Amino acid sequence: MFQNPFTILCLLVLVAGCAPKRKASDVLMMVKETGQLVTAEYTLSKIIKANDNKTWYKIGDRKILMSCEAVVKAGVNLETLTEQNFYVEDDSVSIRLPRAQFFSLNIPIEKIKVQYQDVDPFRDPFSAAEREALLAQAEKQIRGTVDSLGILQTAQDNAALYLQRLLGAAGFSKVHVEFQRTTVAL
Repeated sequence: MFQNPFTILCLLVLVAGCAPKRKASDVLMMVKETGQLVTAEYTLSKIIKANDNKTWYKIGDRKILMSCEAVVKAGVNLETLTEQNFYVEDDSVSIRLPRAQFFSLNIPIEKIKVQYQDVDPFRDPFSAAEREALLAQAEKQIRGTVDSLGILQTAQDNAALYLQRLLGAAGFSKVHVEFQRTTVAL
């Protein structure tokens, strides 16, 4: 139909020139639909050791050694974004995202194991309530160490990469992602 290269070139320029300009609100809707973007998931192992042989009024010792695995998920909450987080100009977009945060720490029940238990005959075994208290202490210790593992930085790096690819596929040739300065603790 169009044999002349000049005609094809003019048609392409006309179509590209008539393409609607993208607004920050359009980009916002596309990104915000993602919701909570989980970009890092770590599985951490924890050993829990307890004994109460220092109790003077009880005869005999009790010792327990338990292990568990905790799944920590972190990412960026895109639901909080507004148009002020975006700057769109032609085929480039700049985004300011909230800092990565921890979304969850979960210890699946099937990943909790009693590895060793030694209870003298004059003592009762560790109760379910005592084991739960030990697991709560382990969870608290895990929460205290996750910051030092670099999980939040990994989550931010992965979120930036995800959005660069998403918006690149949407037609933006330049995508700049930066993060706000505040953090949310687990």
